[in-house]
Order: sequence, then C-alpha cells, then structure tokens
Amino acid sequence: MDWLTTVDHKKIGILYLLGGGLFFVLGGLEAILIRIQLIKPMNDAIDASMFNQLLTMHGTTMIFLAAMPLIFAFMNAVVPLQIGARDVAFPFVNSLGFWLFFLGGVLLNTSWFLQGAPDAGWTAYTPLSTATYSGKGVDFYVLGLQIAGIGTLIGGINFLVTIINMRTPGMSFMRMPLFTWASFITSALILFAFPAITVGLVLLMFERIFEANFFDVSAGGNVVLWQHIFWIFGHPEVYILILPAFGIISEVISTFSSKRLFGYSAMVFATVIIGFLGFMVWVHHMFTVGLGPVGNALFSIATMLIAVPTGIKIFNWLFTLWGGQIRFTTASLFALGFIPTFVMGGMTGVMLASPPADFQFHDSYFVVAHFHYVIVGGLVFGIFSGLYYWWPKMFGRMLNEALGKLSFWFFFIGFHLTFFVQHFLGLMGMPRRVFTYLPDQEFDTFNFISTIGAFAMGVGTILLFVNIIVTSLKPKNAPADPWDARTLEWSIPSPAPEYNFKQLPLVRGLDPLFKEKMEGRKEMTPAEPLGPIHMPSPSILPLLMSLGLFIAGFGFMYHNYFVGAGGVIATLICMLLRSVYDDHGYHIEVEELQDKGAKV
Repeated sequence: MDWLTTVDHKKIGILYLLGGGLFFVLGGLEAILIRIQLIKPMNDAIDASMFNQLLTMHGTTMIFLAAMPLIFAFMNAVVPLQIGARDVAFPFVNSLGFWLFFLGGVLLNTSWFLQGAPDAGWTAYTPLSTATYSGKGVDFYVLGLQIAGIGTLIGGINFLVTIINMRTPGMSFMRMPLFTWASFITSALILFAFPAITVGLVLLMFERIFEANFFDVSAGGNVVLWQHIFWIFGHPEVYILILPAFGIISEVISTFSSKRLFGYSAMVFATVIIGFLGFMVWVHHMFTVGLGPVGNALFSIATMLIAVPTGIKIFNWLFTLWGGQIRFTTASLFALGFIPTFVMGGMTGVMLASPPADFQFHDSYFVVAHFHYVIVGGLVFGIFSGLYYWWPKMFGRMLNEALGKLSFWFFFIGFHLTFFVQHFLGLMGMPRRVFTYLPDQEFDTFNFISTIGAFAMGVGTILLFVNIIVTSLKPKNAPADPWDARTLEWSIPSPAPEYNFKQLPLVRGLDPLFKEKMEGRKEMTPAEPLGPIHMPSPSILPLLMSLGLFIAGFGFMYHNYFVGAGGVIATLICMLLRSVYDDHGYHIEVEELQDKGAKV
C-alpha cells in the first residue's frame, strides 16, 4: 500500500524505473523476434501479420513506454536533490503522472490478448491506421497512448514549475547542474509537443470509433494532415528523449574527469537552442511527400543548423576529458561509448537532411540505422550510464563494477554489430518494415551479422539485471558521495532520507558541493535554521483516477458507452474528492529524530 499511495518523488522515480524497465524488456523481446525473422532470406519463423504487430509494438513501446519513463525515473530521483528541494512542486500530480503512464502502457499491451496488437507501424500513418486497413489493435494504440501521454504532459508541467519555483537559496539558473537544465528544457518541449500528438490521437479516435472523416480523402479528408500532426510532435520527441541523456553524460564526464564541465554557459545555451530548433525540422520526415522545393529547402537548412549546437556539446565533452584524471568506471565507459556512437548518428542525420539524398535513403534500412544510432547509441547509453552513476543514491548500494564492465562491452560491441551494417543494407536497397527478402541480393550476410549483434545486446542487458539482483542481496552500505562528485545530491546520505535535506543548503557557486569540499567542509552550509519539515500525505486517488480512464478506454473501444462514461465519471469523482478534501500533510520534527539518535 505504501508504494500504491506514495507521493514521494524518490519512490515515484523507482516506480518509473520498474515500469520503464518492464516495457524496455518487452520492447527488447519484440526486437529480438524481429531480428530472428530477418536472420536469413525467405524465413518463415513469423508470418507477415505478426511481424507488422511486432514492428509497431517495438517502436511504440520503446519510445513511449520505455525511454520516456526511464528519463522520468532519473528526473524524479535526481532533479529535486540537485536543486536543493524537499520534493517536486505537485507531489500528488507526480503520482498521477506515473499511474496514467503505467496503465496507458498496460492498456496498449493488452491488445496482444484481445484481437491482436496494432499493426500500422509505430507512426500509425493514415490511411493505413484507419479502420478500413488495420485491425482492432490500433484502437488500443490510440487510447493507450492518449492516457500515457496525459501522464507525461502533467509530469513535464510539474518539473517546469519545480525547477522555476523550488530552487534552494543561491541556486540561480546559471548555477544549475546540466542534468537539471536538460530536464528543464525537456519539460518545456513536453509542454508544447505533447498537445499536438494528443490532438492527432483524438482525431484518429473519432475517425475509428465515431466514424469521422478527418483522414478519408473520398469524404474531403487529408492523409498528409496526420503526418504533419505526428511529426510536429515526433521530432521534438527525439530531443525530449536525447536532451536528458546529454545532461547525464555531462554530469558523468565531469565527475569522472575530476574537472569542472568545460564551457558551462555554452552547454546551457546549446541545450536551449536545440530545444528551440527541434520544433522547426519536422518536415525532414516528409521530404518525399511532395511539399515542393521551397518547403523542403527551408526544413533542410533548419535540420543542418541543429547540428551546430549539438557539435558544441560534443567538443565541450571532449575538452572536459582533455587533461582530466579519467576514471574508467562502468558509468564513465557508457558515457565515453556514447560520444563516438552519437556522433555517427548525427552525421547520418545531416546526410538525411539533404532532400535529394533523402529520396534515396527514405524508408530504407539506412534510416533504421541512423535512428537507432541516435536513440540507442545516444539515449540508451545515457540511461545505462545514469543508472550506474545514480544507483547508489537511489538504492544505497553500489552496482558490481566487474559485471557492469562486462555488460558494457557486450552491449557496445553488440550494438555496433547490429546497426552499423544496416547502413549498408539501406544503401544496397533493403526497405524497412519488410518481413522477408529474396536470397542472393547481398542482404544475407549483413542481416545475419545484425541478428547476432542483437543477441549480444540482449546478453549485455541480461548482465545488467543479474548485477541488480546480485547487488540487491547485499546490505545498504553506499557512502553519501561514492564518486567524489560535485553536485548537491551527493551531499546527503544514500539513499536520500524521506525529507531530502534536514536544512535547505546554501549554494555559493557552480558545483556547490565541490566548492564546500575545497573549503574543507564535509557538509553543505545550511540556508535555514533547524525546524519542523512539512511533508505531503500519501494518496490512493491518483491510482483510482488512472484506473477510471483505463476502464473508460475499454468502454469506448468496444462501444459500451455506459462503461466508458462510468470510467470517466469515476475519475471526475476522484478529482472532486481531491479538491474538496483539504490535505494538510504532516510534519517531521528533525530535532526529535536527532534526540533519539536516529541517523539524519
């Protein structure tokens, strides 16, 4: 019950980690099945219909249900600690965001057992995703992603308010750690990008369930409209995913080089510019639609421009490493592996930004290789790096370094085996989203190598889980600051106490903990006297509200409007209860804890 009702940002971070981890495993299994089917020409391990379902669910699960929540796990676990806050601005809303994401994801995955999973591709292009050409699974896609998307949207708003309003005295914007900056820009992108996909999904829902005509050309609709709506969300989404990974890499490289991050202000402004330009490039997914040379040229230039702030970040990481005392921990290995891998993904991105070249690359395996170099080589490497880095702060235990390094090498080598050869498959003409191919087209060897690499990545991931299980059996003995780090989260015990800081810290410069260490202090200078700490009360309402929408989704999908309306009404009643019942929270008396000899 403690975990079902918690509003503590640290516990919600762990819930996001568990939920995102579960969907990450599901998405990984779907990817392995795709690669098994493509290991040889004319393979019949999986039929065409099941392949389409696997392909759609792999992309949808990894983007919306694995990558996003794992990022939110770190944002929840780390951001309030980095800015010296006791919690996020709206703890109740934070809990609601998690349960909406989780039950939306569960709703989507129940489609496997009910008339088949969605089969229109993870981008759900119309008219393929309309009722005429696709199965019941796309209804699950539409409603599951709407529910999960509301959770992400309110989570983003929560972190915007938290970072603007909850910073401890002295923590100005230009003293915030890079991960907090990345989370801040990401939350702003979520605020502006997610309404677009929500509108698109509502239109598609009306099209499929209530027989509207938004995308039916014969009734005056427009199929390209969906592409615009989807990619106005879909390209900022790539930066929503990658910017927090940039933030993690900045923290890890700075800590394990024993140096201040090179060019802090340039890194901050590069992050802001990437966020800004991210909304100006969506048409590069649509160069072959036929928008004409002017539209294509403008979006081509904007796409090439976005490489400039990204390049600034790469050089700043390299200059941070230059002359540093580099320690090769598992976290720093993943960060070091990230840099060349992400650069390769960025270079192929600039190639795809040229419309004449894109006509050749479009919908080939070249695009698959590019996308995975950015998202797996960038985001997943960043997530793994952050996992090894912040694990002691979240759980009070150190992950095993020997197992961690073995996991890294399996994952790193497996990743490049899987996706490097796919560039050549694409250039040789292999289209994406095909479930089989004819022999003797020079595709055979590269596809075989790719599948072997996927298994190696699977082994790397399994080793991570083995590491977690082995570590969880040991006592909680991680020191407060195991890495000799520079930011505020390492100034308190591991795992962090319920109230984070018994006294809010006073920040007197960039890298505040490092500054205190340099002056010979072991703890942060407090910014307030000892006093009672106000904490929010736990609540079961977020789970009940999310269950209401979960049930409503099934009601609308199967045209049982009483069940649909009942679910919505249940959610509204919970909202009413929340607004009528005045939650005063409770107080923790830190002096009493200290008098009893408790570890504070």
